[in-house]
Amino acid sequence: MVKETAFYDLLGVNPSSTPDEIKKAYRKLALKYHPDKNPNEGEKFKAISMAYEVLSDPKKRQIYDQGGEDAIKGGGSSGEGFHSPMDIFDMFFHGGGRRQRGPVKGKDIVHKVKVTLEEMYNGATRKLALQKNVICGNCEGRGGAVGAVITCSRCDGSGMMIQVHRLAPGMVQQVQSRCSECRGQGEIINPKLRCKTCMGNKVMKERKILEVHIDKGMKDQQQIRFTAEGDQEPGLEPGDIIIVLDQKPHNTFERHGSDLVMKMNLELVDALCGFVRPVETLDNRVLKVTSHPGEVVKHEDVKCILNEGMPIYRDPFSKGRLVVQMVVNFPKSNFASEKQLKVIGNILPKPDEVLISDDAEECDLVNFDPNAAKNSRHRQAYEEDDDHPGQQRVQCASQ
Repeated sequence: MVKETAFYDLLGVNPSSTPDEIKKAYRKLALKYHPDKNPNEGEKFKAISMAYEVLSDPKKRQIYDQGGEDAIKGGGSSGEGFHSPMDIFDMFFHGGGRRQRGPVKGKDIVHKVKVTLEEMYNGATRKLALQKNVICGNCEGRGGAVGAVITCSRCDGSGMMIQVHRLAPGMVQQVQSRCSECRGQGEIINPKLRCKTCMGNKVMKERKILEVHIDKGMKDQQQIRFTAEGDQEPGLEPGDIIIVLDQKPHNTFERHGSDLVMKMNLELVDALCGFVRPVETLDNRVLKVTSHPGEVVKHEDVKCILNEGMPIYRDPFSKGRLVVQMVVNFPKSNFASEKQLKVIGNILPKPDEVLISDDAEECDLVNFDPNAAKNSRHRQAYEEDDDHPGQQRVQCASQ
């Protein structure tokens, strides 16, 4: 008795069809709905491929016949463990074997390395010590002597176990789970023949020193990749080690692309009469920055020095700009006598004459305090309470 026939219907066959009939049906439909021929039928091609993968495998077909699609997907999961539709197609049309697309690669290892702006400006070499897994040289990654590895008898080498749950008379559910005996590996190692060096783990920890070359002009969060330097595992190509540069803040400069930005504090006399300032670069040179007399610098003016910014990555002889943001510090009140102020007033450009009517009222400017209004409201509230000291605030309570 077949619980459901959806997969059979997709292939246009019936539950009593032979493996050859299922194979022929898939061949015809796969060629018809392949994305290269029918780009708009991707979902159809995917459904046909899944149906064929299940019905072409005797064990999976038996599970499907007894429990339906939920049983074959492990009790309603997303069908994890199924091949991609293109892999099914490749297995079918390339001699029954999977088309080679290169070895399966292990996971990449990512490390963040703190670097200074000076290191990114001048270039640097950092040594990084890390632990990684390497294949045991004693057993060559087998986990034991030759013949020590045997197929797990509990799961027959599949790494998975199928448990049957009876839901009601005539209804069962089959749930797929990882084999506890071999931990999903499909094989176990004879304890007597286990490798004494790696204790059957097939890999060992090794300390690795990497030299990280930071090139001039590299940026924050830029990656440096060490190909195939990741953990080793039998049957897998080692992954990569990826170094991510994490730039530390700098006391003087901020980086904006290829530009370096800094602030320069000036007194008012400097802004009006000219100045000379030293600026120490990230490669320990000193720049003499000059503003000539007569060149007035305003507060928040932005100036720049060409070719004194960050080196361009892989073109280190070219640099960005050194951007200088001017901060003019004005003197405190009453910094000069009335006589001195008149002298200064005679030197500075005269303002436009302002006409004031005779009936204008006199007033003074005071410093603005944003909290003054708030404090005034609080005092007013207290004064209102003081005006009625004998009164109590009454609230009505609903019964």
